[in-house]
Amino acid sequence: MNLSDFEKKLISALSEGLPLVSRPYAVLAERLGTTEESIIEGIKSLQKRGIIRRLGGTLRHNRAGIEGNVMVAWEVPPLRVEEVGRYCAKLPFITHCYLRRTYPDWPYNFYTMIHAESEEECRRLVQELSQKLNLPRYVFLFTEKEIVRRMRRYFAEELKS
Repeated sequence: MNLSDFEKKLISALSEGLPLVSRPYAVLAERLGTTEESIIEGIKSLQKRGIIRRLGGTLRHNRAGIEGNVMVAWEVPPLRVEEVGRYCAKLPFITHCYLRRTYPDWPYNFYTMIHAESEEECRRLVQELSQKLNLPRYVFLFTEKEIVRRMRRYFAEELKS
């Protein structure tokens, strides 16, 4: 799918985040040398074409007092992956579900990112989920140290040249 230079600039600007003002698209328009209406129409066009799925904010959960988060690696039988995936996708405390390859020494194929108020609450939710879905084999992958965390910037390098 081909993108115009304006669309690339718009996507790049959106990936930097919106300013916390009453009319963020007006600020974006000024920065890009266009009108607020063209920004809004550009976003609508990108959404209609399926390039932008949604716009949203990012909550820094640890700064908001949500201390519990863990990636859980599950061993899910291949014939149950769709069922388990659909179930997990509906749970409010799960933000990501992934299916990945297994290896001879790593049988875990299904991953969920779980957020709760505390590590203990994460463990309780996982134990309940394990019992509910009859999935006894899983591993907690708690973060030991955050090295980098940033939003992905699209087209930034391309637009520099």
